[in-house]
Amino acid sequence: MKTRLDVRKSLLVATGLVALTAFVADARPRQGRGAGTAIYDLKTETTITGVIQEVKEVPGPGRSAGTHFTVKAGSDVHEVHVGPSWYLAQQKYALAKGDQVEVTGSKVKFHGADAIVARQIKKDGNTWTLRDAQGIPVWSRGKNR
Repeated sequence: MKTRLDVRKSLLVATGLVALTAFVADARPRQGRGAGTAIYDLKTETTITGVIQEVKEVPGPGRSAGTHFTVKAGSDVHEVHVGPSWYLAQQKYALAKGDQVEVTGSKVKFHGADAIVARQIKKDGNTWTLRDAQGIPVWSRGKNR
């Protein structure tokens, strides 16, 4: 028969294992230093100009959502991954259907589909830099470096 001390030890060990599991799960390799970093490839960098067809928020890692949009450039339609929605709101970067934009970014495969990970967006005479020259997101400065 287990004593109270044995039960407490068992609970302590179980709690420790749960905490360790959570720590290890949080420390697992992620997709770079933010959404899109690991897949950003300078060799596939391109610039497109077109009109935004749709802006949407998509679930991201953890609790944050990311902003994506589709842009029609000539006869092509591209999915553009911009960055975390909280960062765009913080910077007062507003994107809407019908906006004329110029996007510089890396052509990538993301979950099997073609996409462009935006490094820079030009809109209405303003230039928004989302990633540095190596593709590292500006919102992650100081993290994991």
